[in-house]
Amino acid sequence: MGYAPPGTNPTELIALAQEAERLGYDSAWASEAWGTDAVTVLSWLAATTTTLKVGAGIMQIPARTPAMTAMTAATLDLMSGGRFLLGLGTSGPQVVEGWHGQAFGKPLGRTREYVEIVRAALRRDVVEFHGEQYEVPYAGADASGLGKPLKLMMRPLRAEIPIYIAAMGPKNVALAAELADGWLPIYLSPDRLDEVYGPSLAGRRDGFDIAASVGVAVSDDVQAARDFLKPLIALYVGGMGARGKNFYNTLIRRYGYEAEAERIQDLYLEGKQMEAIAAVPDALVDEVALVGPPERIRERLEAWRACGVTTLVVQARDVETLRVMAELVL
Repeated sequence: MGYAPPGTNPTELIALAQEAERLGYDSAWASEAWGTDAVTVLSWLAATTTTLKVGAGIMQIPARTPAMTAMTAATLDLMSGGRFLLGLGTSGPQVVEGWHGQAFGKPLGRTREYVEIVRAALRRDVVEFHGEQYEVPYAGADASGLGKPLKLMMRPLRAEIPIYIAAMGPKNVALAAELADGWLPIYLSPDRLDEVYGPSLAGRRDGFDIAASVGVAVSDDVQAARDFLKPLIALYVGGMGARGKNFYNTLIRRYGYEAEAERIQDLYLEGKQMEAIAAVPDALVDEVALVGPPERIRERLEAWRACGVTTLVVQARDVETLRVMAELVL
């Protein structure tokens, strides 16, 4: 699988996706933060490929009502000939409140209710739901009283589109294992998957897909490869959230890099981005990414194969990286 991180120019993805399809990749994924949306990019990708699955990695839950997500998923799946994968995530309070203008609230409860409504809509059930987070039809004090339960007007190509949930905390991952068809982890350490997430994944169903996103930098110069990936790691660990509420920072601390995670965040939030990038440990990059010449990456791939990851989502921005990884993995 191929994946483009937030900030990637979406026009660059077309040639990458077409080459990935030619090389035998299973799917291509697009994400959204507060720039390009995922749906438009995935629509374009689906229109310019024929066999490649197109996955949302992720569509932000606070950005769309459950009904809108069901409509979008059903439409993308129909137009792509059954190639759509629905990745969902709540995002963090920085985005939920700072961009979408909603209360961050209770992400676990919101995700549970959201998935239930989306699945009911895709089954073409008459949707009537009264939960803590969502009420359909709306019946608040300011309601017109004219709302009535509806069902999806179109007939989906598939009533059960695969749903993936992006999660990092133990409770969130446990919820993904309970509700979803797959989990989308980022900055996963294959060496620590069982240690950190074993109990959370204990209840997963048969066929549950752990589709781990991994940064890849191919170079004979191992240090240069590490350095290429450090800016994005520093952004997530240092800048994607506030002190005390940065899920990526918390994850890296759980891997044993408490002091390093704190220093990266302190520097990043102080506006010292270059110093924050330099503070990313080489060992962390080696642990959560694939860097160096092909033979070094081949050796490291054994840990990913052995840990329980079922799908490797390759973060790549160039065709050559896709080709190298195809030779090593496919």
